[in-house]
Amino acid sequence: MLPIRLSVDCEREISPSRLDLQPGAVECLSLARARTRWPDYRVCVQAVSDWTRSLGLGDGVLGASDTNLMACRGAHYHHDGAHYGGAAFCNLFVSEDKGLDLHFPATGQRFPLGRGTVVLFDTGQPHAVVQRGGGGFDVADFSPGRDCTQLFLTWELPIEDARLARLLGVTFDVDPSTASQIQQPQVWLNGAPASVCPDSGRWCAADAR
Repeated sequence: MLPIRLSVDCEREISPSRLDLQPGAVECLSLARARTRWPDYRVCVQAVSDWTRSLGLGDGVLGASDTNLMACRGAHYHHDGAHYGGAAFCNLFVSEDKGLDLHFPATGQRFPLGRGTVVLFDTGQPHAVVQRGGGGFDVADFSPGRDCTQLFLTWELPIEDARLARLLGVTFDVDPSTASQIQQPQVWLNGAPASVCPDSGRWCAADAR
């Protein structure tokens, strides 16, 4: 359970006078400052390390990865493949259950979010944080008067790790000739750059969002 002092500090940081966290957005908070108010931080990290070890990922996979503290008030459907294509995310949710799900529309999977939920996933998979049981992302579900903020720790795990790629079912289809002509990282689907509808999670052409 998060210490009250840390919870209050995070709420202050995402307030309108500071980060002004908007519905659907995901923001990075100061992990260094949070750790000074979080005596059980190492316990949380050890729990996730034990879990990833049980999946066959070895002892050092978390320790060698970047760690961030994030906050969201719901999250639009999106993928992170363009910016984090070389990584998989491992997220530990540390807030209480507030009636929200982490939804992966392409696979149909929903994970109820509550304290202690850990999810490991490919950054190229479309995902969102939505109202439990809802059919998509709706800003109205995250009105200013509702307590719907989720805090989570996230690790960027190297997708090139053969154990991780095998666990997630990732198959690398290398196309050097096409890649050499692309100036910016992209996610392609059926031979063309693709994007994700922020409300429904459906794949669409990159210029049709």
